[in-house]
Amino acid sequence: MRVAIAGGHGQIARLLGAALAARGDSALGLVRNPEHEADLRADGIVPVVADLEQIGTDELARYLEGFDAAVFAAGAGPGSGAQRKDTVDRAASALLADACERAGVRRFVQVSAMGTEGPYPPDIGEVFAAYLDAKGAAEQDLRERDLDWTILRPGRLTDDAPTGRVRIGASVARAEITRADVASVVIALLDEPASVRKVLEAVNGDTPIPDGVRAAVA
Repeated sequence: MRVAIAGGHGQIARLLGAALAARGDSALGLVRNPEHEADLRADGIVPVVADLEQIGTDELARYLEGFDAAVFAAGAGPGSGAQRKDTVDRAASALLADACERAGVRRFVQVSAMGTEGPYPPDIGEVFAAYLDAKGAAEQDLRERDLDWTILRPGRLTDDAPTGRVRIGASVARAEITRADVASVVIALLDEPASVRKVLEAVNGDTPIPDGVRAAVA
């Protein structure tokens, strides 16, 4: 399987790309900063410098030609303001989906976030509200496309060691999940045709990831 990953230098993206490469798949990481290329190569990921806030649809589509799937794992990141939440977390996802449509890449997994449907807590803060707004808008954009999409909403992310176990379904109680386990869930979704056009929430739990994904989409 050939998989293109947007936000290629992000923590989930690098874990995902390395795991794909380790099992013999081909991972391409779209990065904004040329200084990140060496890190991706060390992970076994092919880097491509493509700033999703600047690149055009046609140019991005050329990089995606011949790929089997795309994963949107990009984000404006901590310290960014409300405007970049929109240009990265919403607009860049829509751009990647546009490019997939143009390049004939039907499979699309979007890493979103729990809480996008609200209601938001009263003390949420302007920037985090903008982040959830952007993620929710990106989800809605994807739902309206003729792509084989899956939306994954992980819980609060941690850098703990992977557990290999999840609680996953259309709606689960909010809790934590390791970034490494999110990467494993994405792979399980890519491997599971029945996950197409599903919106799933995932946190760490007691069920092995492949079993949890199969049960969630059955």
